[in-house]
Amino acid sequence: MEHQLWKAIVTILASLCKRVKPASFHFSDADIIQIWYWAVLHDRPVSWACQSRNWPPHLRKKSLPSNTTMSRRLRSRSVVALQKLLETQVIAPRDGTQCFWMIDGKPMMIGGCSGDRQAGYGRAAGCKAKGYKLHVIRGMDGSLAAWRVAPMQKDERVMAERMLKEASVQGYVLADGHYNSNKLHAICDQRGNLQLVTPRRAGKGLGHRQQTAGRLRSKAILENPFPAFGQGLMEKRDDIERALETSPTGEAGCLACLPGFADTDGCIATSKPSSSSTRSNDKPLQRLTSLDAKSSRARGDLAAVERSIEIRYGP
Repeated sequence: MEHQLWKAIVTILASLCKRVKPASFHFSDADIIQIWYWAVLHDRPVSWACQSRNWPPHLRKKSLPSNTTMSRRLRSRSVVALQKLLETQVIAPRDGTQCFWMIDGKPMMIGGCSGDRQAGYGRAAGCKAKGYKLHVIRGMDGSLAAWRVAPMQKDERVMAERMLKEASVQGYVLADGHYNSNKLHAICDQRGNLQLVTPRRAGKGLGHRQQTAGRLRSKAILENPFPAFGQGLMEKRDDIERALETSPTGEAGCLACLPGFADTDGCIATSKPSSSSTRSNDKPLQRLTSLDAKSSRARGDLAAVERSIEIRYGP
């Protein structure tokens, strides 16, 4: 499955960029992205993809860049631009006929003993956890109009403001009651072609402040004597949310869990397909390698001492 996805990515890259390698680089931008996606699709660090033994036999003959070269080139402007172009080609909305969207956040948890200083501690699915949260605006066809990764404690409404201002969507944006704020409704009203539909929380009123027109329209859609249309919108939202939660892989990338090497927000972005300019962090693997080397030397020294004792005093 991973090899088939990688071949599809290679085919798209061939149609997006020139095949002639730049004179100043031994590896083209397409080569860098191909190697990076090979690591991403297998949930491995970039250094893993830089070793020929981790490739299929028919692909081991080609030369591979070093880990430092990958780290440097993944942050270059040309590679970042090609990544964004690939993302637009694969997961962005393909036409303007999509009218129903859902905005939500999906928690991506890490271990509680992790030393990641950029991870946050906040609300996850029915509990509190440490990690990050993926914020998306997703369509019925699986396309992603916008996505961002933030620490777990980051308010979903703040991330929703940023995405709604940039996403090229129109129609109805469906969300849960947590997004029912005047600020978000005002952003949709300013755009003119977007209606945020959010149910009110149980036992909560509208308050005493002036309400935006979009928030009042949302209330009228869901709370009227003939709520069939509003109920249909909420059912569509449930279908989209269920598809996002139950798909371990797909258009949004590998969403089941975070790989073990991901310990910063840069690693979180690069461990998911279609990200911005970040690089993989291999420090945990380096620490494990150095510890293993030290323990091997210690075992060797201990064996030498034991042999000297046997020679001198007998077994």
